[in-house]
Amino acid sequence: MLNVALTGNVAAGKSIVARLFQEWGATLIDSDVIVRELQQPGSDVLDQIVRTFGPEILLGDGTLDRAALRHRVMSDADARRSLNAIVHPAVLARRQILEEAARARGDAVVVSDIPLLFEAADPGAFDVIVLVDAPPATRKARLVENRGLDPLEADRLLAAQDPTETKRERSDYLIDNDGTPAQLERAARAVWQALAARAG
Repeated sequence: MLNVALTGNVAAGKSIVARLFQEWGATLIDSDVIVRELQQPGSDVLDQIVRTFGPEILLGDGTLDRAALRHRVMSDADARRSLNAIVHPAVLARRQILEEAARARGDAVVVSDIPLLFEAADPGAFDVIVLVDAPPATRKARLVENRGLDPLEADRLLAAQDPTETKRERSDYLIDNDGTPAQLERAARAVWQALAARAG
């Protein structure tokens, strides 16, 4: 089994590449999906988040107010570290269970979509690292135009992740996403073919 980490800073286009890889045959383990599952009402993770940040980060129905929590941690590095300390160990444990299930099934290529691979995970745990990247100005424009973020909030979100220069150096494959969707798909296809060949 080829164990692949797919990463990229916010609004780089990583999720699009993840969907393409899945369409072409990869088993996808999506960290964002795992996080949402782990933060359901009644979960240990959500209970820890409420104890750390207070009940004001909950909506009226008891679910997590993700926008309020994001705003809180984007402007406070200590709060962000506290949140990561709660969430990331639980995500890692769940991802390892899913990886072992894929290995037991004999899946050829498993792609773990991990936004904070270099910041909060272990890059060395993977056979291959694929980075999706785009210039900061392009990513900011996507956050403002496509996700409706305020420009200042977009800046905070961009600043919360490590710069991509060092990530590019530490990645095995790079997919630049500063062009058209068709160009992104062609670049992703080339990397996928290389991954499939390595999986053999």
